[in-house]
Amino acid sequence: MPTLFKFILTLCLLAVLAYGAMLALVILVEPNKGEMSERIPSERINPKR
Repeated sequence: MPTLFKFILTLCLLAVLAYGAMLALVILVEPNKGEMSERIPSERINPKR
């Protein structure tokens, strides 16, 4: 039983670390906001048959 307990405790610890990392990303990282445009050649939209 102690081995199973250590395994479950390790999984819980990894889950808490992953959750903390995601929470830190949400709080600390500000996304770049702005418009983006990319020209697409007409050959890609209307390919010749």
